[in-house]
Amino acid sequence: MTPSPTPSTGRITDTVDIDRSDAAYRAWLKEAVRKVQADANRSADTHLLRFPLPEAWDVDLYLKDESTHPTGSLKHRLARSLFLYALCNGWIRPGRPVIEASSGSTAVSEAYFAALIGVPFIAVMPRTTSAEKCRLIEFHGGRCHFVDDSRTMYEASIALAAETGGHYMDQFTYAERATDWRGNNNIAESIFRQLRLERFPEPAWIVATAGTGGTSATLARYVHYRQYDTRICVADPENSCFFEGWSTGDPDVTCERGSRIEGIGRPRMEPSFVPGAVDRMMKVPDAASVAAVRALETAIGRRAGGSTGTGLWSALRIVAEMVAEGRRGSVVTLLCDPGDRYLDKYYSDAWLARQGLDIAPYTAAVETLLETGAWPA
Repeated sequence: MTPSPTPSTGRITDTVDIDRSDAAYRAWLKEAVRKVQADANRSADTHLLRFPLPEAWDVDLYLKDESTHPTGSLKHRLARSLFLYALCNGWIRPGRPVIEASSGSTAVSEAYFAALIGVPFIAVMPRTTSAEKCRLIEFHGGRCHFVDDSRTMYEASIALAAETGGHYMDQFTYAERATDWRGNNNIAESIFRQLRLERFPEPAWIVATAGTGGTSATLARYVHYRQYDTRICVADPENSCFFEGWSTGDPDVTCERGSRIEGIGRPRMEPSFVPGAVDRMMKVPDAASVAAVRALETAIGRRAGGSTGTGLWSALRIVAEMVAEGRRGSVVTLLCDPGDRYLDKYYSDAWLARQGLDIAPYTAAVETLLETGAWPA
C-alpha cells in the first residue's frame, strides 16, 4: 500500500521510491538496438532506376527500387523503424514474441529483425497470402498464423499478444510515427539526394501506394518540412477504402473485401494514413496494376509486385498529363518488392482468369502512351 502524504510538520518524512531498473534487461536492450542499427549501417542505399521515356518529352520517370533491401521490399525500412521504436519504448522483451498483422512483406522484414535480436515472431495474415511470402517468413524463423477474413487480423493479433505475453507491433497504427520524416536517411531524403544531379532534381510528383499509409506520410511531411513544391499522389487499388475516406473526409469508411494487390489497400482507414498531407489520390483498377507491372518488365527487364504496378499506372497517367500540358519535370514512384513473390498471381494468366481480370485494354493504354505520349481517350 502506498503511504498517504504526511502533513507538513517541519520534519523530513519518508520518500516513496520504486526502482524498476533491470541491469540484465538494459544490457539486452543495448545489444538489440546496436544490432538493428548495425543492419542499417551495413546496408547500402537503394537504387533510383530510370523508366525509359523519349528525351523530347522533357519528362523523366524514376522508380525507387526498394526490392534491393536485405529482405527484398520497401517494408525493410518500416520494420527497422518499428523495431527501434518498440525497443526504445520498452515494449519488446527478451524471449517474448513479436506479433504483427500483415499481408506478407512487412512480416517478412519483421521476421528478419526478430531473428536478428533473438525473439520469436508470429505473422497474422490472410490465408490468401502468396506461398513465397509465407516461405520467406518461415525462412527467417517466423511462424504464420492464418485468418480467413483479412478484417479479423487486428483482433487475432491482439489476442495472440495477450495469450503469449508478447508485443503486437501494430504497423497500421505506428508506421507514421516510428519513421523520422525530417531526415535520418528516410526514403524521401534518399530520393532527393539521388536526384541532385538530374536535369529535374525536384520532382513535380512522387507517387506512393498505401498499406499502412506510413510511406506517403513520410514523403509528404518531408517535402513540406523542406519547403519543396513536390506534390504527393497516393494510388489506391480496388477493395480498399483509403480513396473513399480521403475523398469524402469520412474516417469511418470501410469495405467488405480484402485487396487483391498484396501489401496495399485496407478494409478500413488506418491510423497511420494522414489524409491531410496528401495532394492527390487515384483509384486504380486491379487489372491496370497488373498491366503496368508487366509493362515494367518489358521496359526495364525487371519483375515487381502488384503494388508497384498500382503506383506505376498512376505515375504514367501523370506523365501523360504533363506531356499534354507541355510541362517539364520529373516523376518518382516506387518499386516496392520483387515479382518472384507473385509468379502464381500477377504473372499467371490462369490466376487472372480466375479473378475475372482482363488486362488487355490497360496494356493497350500503356503501349499507346509510350508510343505517342498521349493517354488514350
